[in-house]
Amino acid sequence: MTSTTSPLPAIGAKGLRKSYGDRYVLDGIDLSVPEGTIFSLLGPNGAGKTTAVKILSTLVTADAGDLHVGGHDLATDPQAVRATIGVTGQFSAVDGLITGEENMLLMADLHHLSRKEGRRIAAELLHRFDLVEAAEKPASTYSGGMKRRLDLAMTLVGEPRIIFLDEPTTGLDPRSRHTMWGIVRALVSDGVTVFLTTQYLEEADELADHIAVLNDGKIAAQGTAEELKRLVPGGHVRLRFTDPAAYRSAADALRDVSLPHPRLRSSRGGARIDEEMSLSIPSDGSQRELRSILDWLDSAGIEADELTVHTPDLDDVFFALTSGADQPMEAIR
Repeated sequence: MTSTTSPLPAIGAKGLRKSYGDRYVLDGIDLSVPEGTIFSLLGPNGAGKTTAVKILSTLVTADAGDLHVGGHDLATDPQAVRATIGVTGQFSAVDGLITGEENMLLMADLHHLSRKEGRRIAAELLHRFDLVEAAEKPASTYSGGMKRRLDLAMTLVGEPRIIFLDEPTTGLDPRSRHTMWGIVRALVSDGVTVFLTTQYLEEADELADHIAVLNDGKIAAQGTAEELKRLVPGGHVRLRFTDPAAYRSAADALRDVSLPHPRLRSSRGGARIDEEMSLSIPSDGSQRELRSILDWLDSAGIEADELTVHTPDLDDVFFALTSGADQPMEAIR
């Protein structure tokens, strides 16, 4: 009989705990990152993101937890884990006193590559990261974006299949940030797994296949970006009218009649009216609710000139989950 057991994730953690003194930085978190995907860990300063990266990359020992990286047990075979991963930390590992090429060759020496092989890989990566023209200049003369590209290129010298990126675009301008995003996407298209921590919510939204929000050492919620956005209120369907008579008719209908789905009802009949001849109907943006709204509009004879669906963004999710709200939201698993 053929086995149906699923393969181990590239990164797996169950019950990960770490404390300093009497304060738990990580309080029993569970994570699972499939191969060839981008996982993003979000959280405010001090939430434990960097500690999680340090533990999973063997730099710090966990207090407890069943941890596997690249199929290797972190507790019993950390050396095998180190041979599988690459780490780009918050602060650049680039030596500014030597050239970009010399930084690359130094990394090749640390990986015990032959001189010929080291030069070949260094040349390929400098070309891949658009650093050929600057390769013979001191790294101290590089811009912030160039230093981050060189830092990531150095991480790739050992051809890791799992890469930890701890806030890799902090301080970069928007153009440099988008360049880094393209590089990360290209890595994943080659089968590399990326564990990304970031405070840029747009970055997680753009890149991540799966996101976990870390707050006070616990996972507040996790899921895809779209799943997380549906956790918070504020989504709505907006109807815009160009005919004042049609607008007034629709506004009156929405005031007087409850909408068909309980989630869509409000004290004002289910819609919010603004000064731009538009109506906003609460909705979580799901296909089911949108169909319900459209069916009701048809039955009421309401025809809008424009209909748009608005859902909360990751900013809304982040603030809702990390602001100590009275009613914590249930995590998506």
